[in-house]
Amino acid sequence: MTQQKFELITFGRSSIDLYSQNIGADFIDIKGFDAFVGGSPLNIAVGAARLGAQATLLTGVGHDKIGDFILHFLEKQHVNTSAIPRIDGARTSAVVLGIEPPDRFPLVYYRDNCADSQVTIDHVIAANIPQYKMLEVSGTALNIEPSRSAVFYAIETAYDSDVDVVLDIDFRADQWKDLRSFGLMVRAILPKVKIAIGTEEEILAATLQDAGQVHIKHQQISAPEIKGDIDESIQRILKAGPEVLIVKRGSKGASIHWKDGSVKEVPGFPVDILNVLGAGDAFASGFIYGYLQGWDLYKCCRMGNASGAWVVQKPGCANDMPYYDELMAFVAQRGGL
Repeated sequence: MTQQKFELITFGRSSIDLYSQNIGADFIDIKGFDAFVGGSPLNIAVGAARLGAQATLLTGVGHDKIGDFILHFLEKQHVNTSAIPRIDGARTSAVVLGIEPPDRFPLVYYRDNCADSQVTIDHVIAANIPQYKMLEVSGTALNIEPSRSAVFYAIETAYDSDVDVVLDIDFRADQWKDLRSFGLMVRAILPKVKIAIGTEEEILAATLQDAGQVHIKHQQISAPEIKGDIDESIQRILKAGPEVLIVKRGSKGASIHWKDGSVKEVPGFPVDILNVLGAGDAFASGFIYGYLQGWDLYKCCRMGNASGAWVVQKPGCANDMPYYDELMAFVAQRGGL
C-alpha cells in the first residue's frame, strides 16, 4: 500500500487577486488595488493548512513574476508546492474585484491561456494522488483541455486508490462557451465523487437545461441568479453518485443531504459582510479539516460555517483564512461547534 505522506491535495485554479482598496466605490472610481492570491483550490489548501491539515496544491503557474508571487505565498503558508509545474508558453492567471458591500462584488477574470488550465495527465501522475487521504477538485478546471482530462484522470486515480474525492462545484459562468456544458462535465464525474459541495446557484448550474436560466447582474460572475427547482436539482445530483451533498447557504449556514433523502440543517454564524469572495472556499477548508479529523458531518459543517463567517469580514481570500486558535476563539464566543 502507498504510504500516505499528506492528508489533502486540491486541484484547479490559482491566481493573483487584485482587490479594490476603495471599499464601497463604484468600479470606475477605484483608485488602487491590494494584491492577494486566490483561486478556489488554492484558497482551500491554504485554509486547511492554517487550521492544521497537511495540504498540497496541484495547479499550474507560468514562468513569470506572478507565478513567483503565488509560490512564495504558498511556501510561507506551509502548503506543499511540489506538484505545481511551471507551464511553458502560458501565463499565471489574474482576477480583479470591486468591493461594494453588502451585495455588489463585480469580478473580472483574466484566464486566456492561463497556466492552471494547462495542467496535464502527466502532471497528475507526477503528483502521486494515491499517497493522499483526500482529493478536492474544482468544477472550473473542467472547462477546457488539457485540464479537463487531467481532472477526469485525477478523480479516476483517486477513486481506484480509495482516496476520498470532494468536488467543489465552483460555477464561473464566463468560463464556459455553452453554460449547459458545465453541468454535463460535472455530472460525468459525480459517480466517483464522495462529497459534493456547492451553493444553491452552483447546484442549479450543474443541472442546467437552458442558458436563459442564468442572469448575471453587475458582473458578479461568482454569484449569478439562476432559476430552477433547487430540490429537484439536489436529488438529481445525489442520484448521479455522491454519498453526500452539502449546500452552502451563506449566513443561514449549510444543509447536509444524503442519498436516502434525509436532510440536516446546520446553523451559521451571522456577521457583518465586507467581502463575500472566498467565503465558500473558507467553508470547504473548515469542512475538510473537520472531516480529516474524523468529525461527524454536522460538526464539519459548523466548522465550515465558522470559517466562512470569519472570511466574509475580511477583504481577501487565502490571505485572510483563519488560523485554528483564532477560529476556535471566534466559535467559542458564539456558542461553540
